Amino acid sequence: MKPAGSKVVTSKVVTMKDAVARLVRDGDVVVIEGFTHLICFAAAHEIIRQRRKDLTICRLTPDLVYDQLIAAGCARKLVFSWAGNPGVGSLHALRRAIEKGVPVPLEIEEYSHFGMVARFSAGAAKLPFWPLSDYRGSDLPAVNPLIRTVRCPYTDVELATVPALNPDVTIIHAQRADAEGNAQIWGLYGVQKEAAFAAKRVIMVVEEIVESAVVRADPNRTLIPGFIVDAVVCEPWGAHPSYAQGYYDRDNDFYVAWDEVSRDEARLRSWLDEFVHDVADRAAYMDKMPGLRERLKAKPRFCEGVNYGF
Repeated sequence: MKPAGSKVVTSKVVTMKDAVARLVRDGDVVVIEGFTHLICFAAAHEIIRQRRKDLTICRLTPDLVYDQLIAAGCARKLVFSWAGNPGVGSLHALRRAIEKGVPVPLEIEEYSHFGMVARFSAGAAKLPFWPLSDYRGSDLPAVNPLIRTVRCPYTDVELATVPALNPDVTIIHAQRADAEGNAQIWGLYGVQKEAAFAAKRVIMVVEEIVESAVVRADPNRTLIPGFIVDAVVCEPWGAHPSYAQGYYDRDNDFYVAWDEVSRDEARLRSWLDEFVHDVADRAAYMDKMPGLRERLKAKPRFCEGVNYGF
């Protein structure tokens, strides 16, 4: 018998396959966030394996993760603020989709970085739009009719506005969470919190699942509360080739190599077959790159703890 007043813990832990099957649907608006850090490639690969289609994919900085989704024919529209292979060059699958309609035509909707932050912030706050002092002198409003203006009722200044963004599903990668989905992140943040709160459904992917006592012992690291999370997936190395602070480093060689892989459509299809379609899961993907874990595994560098007592 449980002691009186004790909390009943409801586990939300599922496999990546089950999480995507249940929560990501054809035609959905999908967000995979993380700013350089903690980008969930494992979730994108499972979406590709399950052959989702007609997705609207949204992200501040779509890089390789969305290039792969686009190359696989999963996306019909991209909502973004900057796109490229960081430090390397263009996203060639994205360019083919826009310029040639290969493998399927891709519609684009572009904002500034802060314009996308504002869209997620409005969505998280359940507001219809967000005002911002931006876009003056920019040509973006001329090509994006959703960037509009409103006159401030306090200063009479004209402000730009962007509409709220409320994804059908947001996928966030974090270092750790408990079984209820209370997730902790340290290192570089992006708009994970805003994107999660704005979404109808949230998949939380983590490097490890810990006891709730571990989360409660360091509450300031909890970025995503479990009450907004629908599924928790434990997927070690799920952010490769991006990185997870304290677990593994960014695979810079992968980003450089992707430029050549993605330039050739046939070579990219072959890569998707070998590393996505023909592997069952993330562990099998990692096993195809022997020595990678040893090369990228993070060295211990612990911060000093704090006293939360009264």
